[in-house]
Amino acid sequence: MSQDVAGERTIAVLRNLTTLQHTLFVTLVAIGVARAWPTANRVTLVVAITVLTCWYAVGARRAEHRPAASSSEPGAAGPARAAIGWLLILAVLWIACVAVSPHLIWVGFALWLLAAHLLPLAGAAVFAAGVLAVVIGAPVLAGQGWSVGGVVGPTVGAIFALALSRGQVLLARESIERARLVRSLVRAQDESAALQEQLAAAQRDAGAQAERTRLSREIHDTLAQGFSSILLLARGASVAGDEVHLRHLLDRIEETAAGNLAEARRVVGALAPESLQDNGLAAALRRIVADLAADTGIDTDVRVDPDLPLLDTGEEVVLLRSAQGALANVRTHARAARVVVSLTGAGDQVRLDVVDDGVGFDPGQLAAEASASAGAASGDRPGATRVDYARGGYGLASTTARLRELGGGLTIESAPGDGTAVSAYLPVRRAQPEVAR
Repeated sequence: MSQDVAGERTIAVLRNLTTLQHTLFVTLVAIGVARAWPTANRVTLVVAITVLTCWYAVGARRAEHRPAASSSEPGAAGPARAAIGWLLILAVLWIACVAVSPHLIWVGFALWLLAAHLLPLAGAAVFAAGVLAVVIGAPVLAGQGWSVGGVVGPTVGAIFALALSRGQVLLARESIERARLVRSLVRAQDESAALQEQLAAAQRDAGAQAERTRLSREIHDTLAQGFSSILLLARGASVAGDEVHLRHLLDRIEETAAGNLAEARRVVGALAPESLQDNGLAAALRRIVADLAADTGIDTDVRVDPDLPLLDTGEEVVLLRSAQGALANVRTHARAARVVVSLTGAGDQVRLDVVDDGVGFDPGQLAAEASASAGAASGDRPGATRVDYARGGYGLASTTARLRELGGGLTIESAPGDGTAVSAYLPVRRAQPEVAR
């Protein structure tokens, strides 16, 4: 941003200098005409000055911001030669005006300014010397004689004009170069950002592909091979010659199936959330509730049924995500002093309850169609509204969807000023006991 501001300021300075240069040319011409008017041939003077100013106006606009330093750029040789030709013709027209009246010699100061702007330094010095010779010699040819002021004054003026114009050239060159560097930097940054995005996408794709490859190898080397063994054993059992052989094949099938079951659980366990890797759902719940208490100072309590039915990893993941979502809402909205998290097994269901004593809310605002019941069910509190979030609401749609995929659901009981109770439930799936060997 600072580079853009600096570039704009530089351009403004160059424009002001160019405007000052045009103003100076017009002023010098006006002074010369005013001094020459009483003595010169007026018709010749008007014609000469008109041609000079018109030619200056034609080329001055084209000569702006064409410093000699830029003539080395590709495609700039033609415009540079045109500007030099314009300057030389302007000098010839000025000499013609000086021939009409020596009072117009001071227009040469504008030519000195243009010289360093349009010509290389050596060429500008030669051109300035020629203009200086005309400025010094014209009064002598007009019969006014030599004077120290007539020589020193124009010489100092020529040097000052060349130095001033050269500074303008260097300023313009620096501005152009800076703008080019800024554009290059911006392009490089854009290209770098695009390459980084492509690299990140490639890394994500490579990681996903590597994980898919690893899982496919795991499944092939364990489950697929085990199923293949079971299939071969089953086919062998169909042609078994005696009962002893058949019993042996059945024992081998059972052993292979038990091994495959263990391998399947290992693969699924490797994909489970890290919080479930150590001591299962109960320990994970205690950890996230402890984190809530440490972060907010809320009094917390975790109650886990000791006779909780055995849950598989998928069910534990869904219940853990439900608890995390409910506790996130407590942290953000409830302004509660106490939170109780309960994990119980009731009949054919496993329930996870998150109850707080916060400000509560009107659950009817969370769903387009809220179903209200009469509070006769066990655990319903007077004045509370019970909402079945089959259709989701307030960001709980994803939690509800996970629970419903496993045959469960999510309910919320709340009332303004009466706290909130969130209950996630799943049906119990009775697993067949493994045969101990």
